[in-house]
Amino acid sequence: MITDLTGKRALVCGSTQGIGRAAAAELAMLGASITLVARNEGKLKEVLVHLPADDTESHHYLVADFDDPAKLKTVIDEYLANHRIDILVNNTGGPAGGPAIDAAPGEFTRAFSNHLICNHVLVQAVTPGMIEAGWGRIINVISTSVKTPLKGLGVSNTIRGAVASWAKTLATELGPSGITVNNVLPSTAMTGRLQSLIDSRAEKQQKTAEEVKNDMIEEIPAGYIGTPEDVAAAIAFLATPAARYINGINVPVDGGKTPSL
Repeated sequence: MITDLTGKRALVCGSTQGIGRAAAAELAMLGASITLVARNEGKLKEVLVHLPADDTESHHYLVADFDDPAKLKTVIDEYLANHRIDILVNNTGGPAGGPAIDAAPGEFTRAFSNHLICNHVLVQAVTPGMIEAGWGRIINVISTSVKTPLKGLGVSNTIRGAVASWAKTLATELGPSGITVNNVLPSTAMTGRLQSLIDSRAEKQQKTAEEVKNDMIEEIPAGYIGTPEDVAAAIAFLATPAARYINGINVPVDGGKTPSL
């Protein structure tokens, strides 16, 4: 099985923490050169110096805010004037929790822009180089809500489903050019976002965070909450040559929690 990514460059979004940071490290360990993307330059520099590297790898970073799609387009277009991206990992922090019925219309608009529009800006920018090379990987980090809507995440459930449908459409369109488009669906990976959801639920239920966490674990067949590295492993595999015939799928990484097929 060929998993070597030497000579490939991966653009990893949201890569200063959690799943994005773990994915950048995992791809670097497989030999890829990494371009980190996030809004905080200080954190980007910190992550950059800790990425695995050898003489074949050259890691970079880009400062971009997904609240501004037009600026994001300018940043990526300028970068691509001198570089080609072979692997794109779309990964953006999720919208605030809460019932869909209570969400202001602007919450949906902002989430749609942050997730689908910015993802699309990046895909349109990197795919010409992938098409020219006859090889490319686009991996979207979404959520298991794509398969089963999650209680208390109304805006996220709505937007994540739209991103999944967009990705499936792209998989069909780009497949003939040697480009795969797949979605990785985390659920209970111990990230900052999950911790904030635990804390919020604990406050509402008048429980301790540890009690809420134990309640979550009871719903996971694996019997524990996963790590960002567990999700990153799935991302990295889908980026490799070995995954060339896997296209247009949703891959839950949740210890078996999602009840649907």
